[in-house]
Amino acid sequence: MNKLSLSLCTVACVISASTSLSVLSAEKAPKLVLQITVDGLRGDLLDRYKHNFGDDGFNYLLNKGTHYTNAHYQHSNTETIVGHVSLATGTTPSVHGMVGNVWYDRSLDRLVYNVEDENYHMLSAGAGIDKSTEIDPTQKTALMDGRSPIPMLSTTFSDELMLATNGQAKVYSVSIKDRGAISLAGHMGKAFWFSKAQGEFATSNYYFDEYPQWVNDWNDRKMPQQYADKNWQLSLAKQDYTLVDSSASHKIDLAGFNNQFPHPYGAGDSKYFTTKLTLSPAGDEITADFAKTLLTKETLGQDKHTDFLAVSFSSNDYVVHMFGSNSLETEDNLLHLDKTLAGLFKHVDKQVGLENTLIVLSADHGVPETAPHVHDIGYQDAGYFEVDNLLSQGVKKRLKQEFGLGDDAISLFSDPYIYLNRELIAKKNLSLADVQAAIAQEVMKVKGVEMAITSTDIESNRVPNSRVGQLVINNHHPQRSGDVYIVFAPRKYINDLEGLVIASKHGSPWRYDTHVPIIFAGYNIKGQRIDREVTPYDIAPTLSNKLRITLPSGATGLVLEEVSK
Repeated sequence: MNKLSLSLCTVACVISASTSLSVLSAEKAPKLVLQITVDGLRGDLLDRYKHNFGDDGFNYLLNKGTHYTNAHYQHSNTETIVGHVSLATGTTPSVHGMVGNVWYDRSLDRLVYNVEDENYHMLSAGAGIDKSTEIDPTQKTALMDGRSPIPMLSTTFSDELMLATNGQAKVYSVSIKDRGAISLAGHMGKAFWFSKAQGEFATSNYYFDEYPQWVNDWNDRKMPQQYADKNWQLSLAKQDYTLVDSSASHKIDLAGFNNQFPHPYGAGDSKYFTTKLTLSPAGDEITADFAKTLLTKETLGQDKHTDFLAVSFSSNDYVVHMFGSNSLETEDNLLHLDKTLAGLFKHVDKQVGLENTLIVLSADHGVPETAPHVHDIGYQDAGYFEVDNLLSQGVKKRLKQEFGLGDDAISLFSDPYIYLNRELIAKKNLSLADVQAAIAQEVMKVKGVEMAITSTDIESNRVPNSRVGQLVINNHHPQRSGDVYIVFAPRKYINDLEGLVIASKHGSPWRYDTHVPIIFAGYNIKGQRIDREVTPYDIAPTLSNKLRITLPSGATGLVLEEVSK
């Protein structure tokens, strides 16, 4: 190549490079990223109910956003904290460490709650554990009232946003559930959640030494009290709902909340008043009101850096647990949430501008229908699993005959894990792998158990080559997971949630529990439906790529090209 050709090439390359740089620098970053999580929103439910939605809530996202219709989690224990942290970090529990809402800590000899932290206490006295929903104390549980994100073992998108802006971005997260708020705020943001014990939004001293004045003002308004002595009523005529309502006998009546409409909230000072609010549209309305106040008072989206607000709406999950996903209650709750979202979007548009806001909506897990309802329709194997059958006489007999072990060889069962007394097994010079394998073999004989996979097999790469087997591997963390992972058969589950009898329960690796929507909208996002299979782990990498910042430290998801273009 002669000098002239080289010179021309050099000039062309410089022009090309400078053009690319000018395009990047000219691209206007969103002023706000709004991440919405609807707890327990299975991926098909929005399409099922969209004809009854208005134009400005869910349908704004469905019609004007990029909607991924076939998004599935790739981990097996589809519980709230697992999904929320997966959304935040863009990776699986095997990396971020949140293997379940609770896990057994061998050093403490008890179950620990996912975001508990004895070093950081609640700012409000008495705002800690809600005793009406405390985990069964017979399961070696002594929950701490402190909360922090420290148990999360990966950075989040919001953490990387803070790092990219040298701490100048404003990062906030709000939810009824502490785990719903803490997960998405990451290690560097601020989180608020609803204390059912106090009927107020609260936080811990990990985030603040004292409440901002606007939080005190919001709590002083006593906004939840507006529901006192009122009922949750159907918002449409009964014939206008999509499905025939499932039998009332499959629903739960909690402290007079009723298993059919109307559902009375009761007196504002009654024991279960605030719990009932969370089992209805009121929970989401309260959350949105607080989030809108936060958006205004903290002036999000008003500075040169992109700010972040995560809002996790929890009521759908509670409603499904109590009434089932195909109930009038679930559809009506989503109709209310549609209006709540419309109000939130209107507020964001006024404060920031929807064209300046990158919105992403997803869910932490899907949900099944109630097992008795599925059975009534004709799926004969559907039903509730009796947990006493799991560690049956067959398991105990084999432990005694083959290893000389008694009942104390099993520390506890905390769905989906069996935890063994490893100290006792080591003291007797027994092979942990052999004991695990014997228990797994016996458990597999129990009707309703689909798989029993040992931690030794996972760590030795001896798990059956199947989709479900891979999901169990992705859920495994050596320090937190149990000795044997139990996969119940499709449409089979234990109808117990933290000691409370429920109608429906998620947490399985089956498609109804892994399926969630993913929708990006707002900031220069194109309206389209994408049907190829993707995963919610892709959300955090896509947000990072869109903002040209580093991906979360453990991210394994991919950048969604339709959004990044």
